[in-house]
Amino acid sequence: MDTQTRHTLKKDKLAQATATSVSWLSGHRAGLVRWAVIIAVVVVVIIGASIFWSVRSSAANAALGAALDIYTAPLADPAAPPMPGVYATASARAKAANQQFVQVAKNYSWLAAGAKAQYFAGVTYADLGQNSQAETELKSAAGSWNRNLANLAKLALAGLYRQTGRDAQAIDLYNELAAKPSDTVSKSVAQLDLADLYATTGKMDQARTLWAKIKDADKDGVAGSIAAQKLTAGQ
Repeated sequence: MDTQTRHTLKKDKLAQATATSVSWLSGHRAGLVRWAVIIAVVVVVIIGASIFWSVRSSAANAALGAALDIYTAPLADPAAPPMPGVYATASARAKAANQQFVQVAKNYSWLAAGAKAQYFAGVTYADLGQNSQAETELKSAAGSWNRNLANLAKLALAGLYRQTGRDAQAIDLYNELAAKPSDTVSKSVAQLDLADLYATTGKMDQARTLWAKIKDADKDGVAGSIAAQKLTAGQ
């Protein structure tokens, strides 16, 4: 087969393939356009959702930060003149902060900042002696997927149970925290609080047993040092 014949055959095959492709595209044009539109819409939705999430997250973090600024604001010196951002009493400060935390938790419940605000709402309700509201908020925060936040809420909830005479429920929470600690609430912290509960309710043998375990498990740490001091004082 000579060179010219081969070129002619190649051109014929190319022409045939092109004609086939054009025919296929013509027959599926509507479907292709529909899928192209769907893909474009999905991309736009994803980009829009990402921008919305970023904007809302920034707003939530700013609102939570403002509430925390109130909660950590200084208390007034009785001898000094009133100053902006300074609260006369801890109760007044907790009330102002609580209002902000509750609002942040309500507005951004689906964001991490909203979950943190719910925890602080519970803490400030407890500061104000509003135990029922405190328990509701802390229980919700204790169910967070974030174990660090959930454990903080459980620790605060256990403290609330102690204050309201529900020691059995507090003991259950302390044991749960000791079994599943986190960066925010270590095993030794939960055990120290549990030992303190035992000591204040006259169960000194159980308290000493826990202190001894903590001292042995954390020989060079702060918790171990506290446990050793408690053991010495309790003898």
